[in-house]
Amino acid sequence: MAPLTDAKRIVIKIGSALLVDQNTGDLRTAWLESLCADVAWLKASGADVVIVSSGSIALGRSVLGLGAGALTLEQSQAAASVGQIRLAQAYQGCLGSHAITTGQVLLTLEDSEDRRRYLNARATLAQLLSLGVVPIVNENDTIATDEIRYGDNDRLAAQIAVTVGADQLVLLSDIDGLYTANPADDPNATRFDVVETITPAIEAMAGDAGTGLSKGGMKTKLMAAKMATGAGCAMAITLGSPLHPLRALQDGANATWFTASEDPQAARKRWIAAMKPRGSVVIDRGAAGALGRGKSLLPAGVTAVWGEFDRGDPIRIQATDGADLGSGLARFTHAEADLIKGRHTDEFEALLGYAGRAALIHRDDMVLHGGREGTDQ
Repeated sequence: MAPLTDAKRIVIKIGSALLVDQNTGDLRTAWLESLCADVAWLKASGADVVIVSSGSIALGRSVLGLGAGALTLEQSQAAASVGQIRLAQAYQGCLGSHAITTGQVLLTLEDSEDRRRYLNARATLAQLLSLGVVPIVNENDTIATDEIRYGDNDRLAAQIAVTVGADQLVLLSDIDGLYTANPADDPNATRFDVVETITPAIEAMAGDAGTGLSKGGMKTKLMAAKMATGAGCAMAITLGSPLHPLRALQDGANATWFTASEDPQAARKRWIAAMKPRGSVVIDRGAAGALGRGKSLLPAGVTAVWGEFDRGDPIRIQATDGADLGSGLARFTHAEADLIKGRHTDEFEALLGYAGRAALIHRDDMVLHGGREGTDQ
C-alpha cells in the first residue's frame, strides 16, 4: 500500500478505549500527545487530516460519577454534554502545541441521510480543511436517539471519508487487523495483510464483540471498509494502543489494508453520472468553453432553467442547441437558479436575500461527457 505520507487527505478514527483509561476514566494524555505529534507529521507532509473521535461519553461519565454498566439515554446524553467540552479542549491543547488549529463538528445519521444537511456538512468540512484546520468529528450524542444514530464511529468515519473525498482511512483499533477467526479464541487464526474484495466468506469471519468502551466490532469495520473503498478510499485497520500509532503504521506495523480500485474523485464522478437528473440548465457558449477548461458552472453563463430541483439534486447541463454536455449537483434550488441565471455573484444578495455561493455547479460535483472536466479552477 502507498505510505501515509503519499495521501492527500486522511481520516483517522479513534475509539474511546484508546483515549480513555478504562479503569480510571481519565484521558490517556501521553497517548494523545503522541497521536497529535503524528498528526503534525502528516500535516507537514502536505496531507489534510480529519479526526473522528469517540470519548465524550466515557470522559463525561467519569466526571459525573456515573458508575460502570449501561447508561440510560438521558445519562448518555448528559455525559456526552460534559465530555464533549473536555474532549475538544484536549485536542485543542494538544494539537495547538504543534501550531495546528482544531474545529469541532458534531453530526448524527440524519445529517448524512438528508441531502441539504449532508451538503452543509460537506461544505463546512471543505472550508475547514482549506484553512488548514484539523476537524474533530464525533456523533452528536447530546441529541442523538437510537433512530438517528450511527451507533459506532467506524461507519461514521467511513461516511466522513466519503464526504471529504479522503484517499485513506485509518481505523485505530484494539486489534491489528482482520483475522480468519478471533485470535483470542483460535491460535491458528491468521491476519490478512491486504483485502482487495470483501467477499461473503470474509464477512462471515467477522465477530461482533467490541471492547468495554467500544461499540464497534469487526462487522462494523467491514461495513466501513465497503463504504470507503466503494468511494475510492483505501482503509487500514491497525492496533492503536502503542504510542505514535500512525508512525508505526507508516513503518510497517501489522495492519489489514482494504484497497480501492479507483481514486475518490473518479468514484464520485461515477456516482454523479449514475444519478437521474431532476432538472436541467441551458448554458451559453462561453460557459460551455469554461467547463471544458475545468471551471465550475457560474450562474452568469446560464440562459434557462427547467424542472423542479432542490439544492444537492442532480441536474443536466445542456448547450443552447440542446446538446447534452453532462450533469452535476445543483448548489441552488430551481427557483433560486432561475432568479440568478445570467447574473453575477455580486448581485446574488439583492436577488436571493443572502450572498449565496459563487457556483451553480462546482467542478468537483460535475461530470462532462467525454471526460472534459479538468482539474484547475
